[in-house]
Amino acid sequence: MAGEFISVKVSGEKEIAKLLRKLIDRGQSLEPAFAEIGEYLIESHQERFKLEVAPDGTPWEPLSPRTISAKDGDDRILQQSGILRDTLTYQILGDELQFGTDKEYSATHHFGREADGIPARPHIGLATGQWDDLDEITEILQSHLLDNI
Repeated sequence: MAGEFISVKVSGEKEIAKLLRKLIDRGQSLEPAFAEIGEYLIESHQERFKLEVAPDGTPWEPLSPRTISAKDGDDRILQQSGILRDTLTYQILGDELQFGTDKEYSATHHFGREADGIPARPHIGLATGQWDDLDEITEILQSHLLDNI
C-alpha cells in the first residue's frame, strides 16, 4: 500500500463485548434505578417544602397578611395541612418515571392564579444550583449501570 496509513490492532474484544452486553442488559431494566430516583425526588421535594423554596432555590412568595390571619397566624407556605407535600409520589411506567401529586390544586399553587391573587410558588421540578438533583440522578443511574461490571 502506497502513502500513509494507520494500523490498529484490537485485543480483548471478547472482554469488551462481554462488558457491553452487561451494560446493555442493565439498561433494559431501569426499574430499580427509577425507584431509587423516585424516592430521592420525594426526599428532595420534601426538603424544599421545609425550606419554602422553588426547585431553582428561589424563596416562595410570602403569604399575604390576610392569608396569615385566615390561617390563625400560621405563616408556613403550602404546608397548612401537609397534604400537598405528603402526596408527592412517583410511578414507573416501563421506561418512564413520572413524579408529582394527584392534587389538582397543586397546579394552582405551582403556576399561580392571578385572577384570585395567588402567586406562583413552583414546588415540583428538578433542583438546580445548590441542590442539584441532576447530579444525584446521574449518580444513581451510573451506579445502576456500572457497579460491579
